[in-house]
Amino acid sequence: MTHPMPESCPCGSTLPLVACCQPFHQGQAVPETPEALMRSRYTAFALNERDYLLATWHITTRPATLPPDPTTQWQSLVIVSAPQPSRDEGHVHFKATFRESGRWHVLEEASRFVWEEQRWWYVDGKPTVIRLKPGRNDACPCGSGRKFKVCCQL
Repeated sequence: MTHPMPESCPCGSTLPLVACCQPFHQGQAVPETPEALMRSRYTAFALNERDYLLATWHITTRPATLPPDPTTQWQSLVIVSAPQPSRDEGHVHFKATFRESGRWHVLEEASRFVWEEQRWWYVDGKPTVIRLKPGRNDACPCGSGRKFKVCCQL
């Protein structure tokens, strides 16, 4: 199951989806940097594009299958750091906010990428998941800029 296509790209670039990550998902282009691949993979998670996720995962660490995840709602992506990659390896440190079963979380990961066959591949990462407990008057984790109590509070 794929999610409805949003107008703006979920990766946080401020570009329209059709001018940002969608060409990668449709095989019309290949991400030129580890950060671009990370952003396109985040967008694929947000849109439940499992085929793209598997297609960009390095063969040495790729799972056999990746079941759909209709309960996770990805809300925002923040790239903490994406240093200039070497010729054959790159790293991206990111934080991704998501909502699952009415609870808010942040996935933080330092991801590793390799350059092979004229493209970047996701290899692995060191993830941690932290549960958020926003207060009524805190900023909403969805990124709207509004207070939690008037936005996404259950």
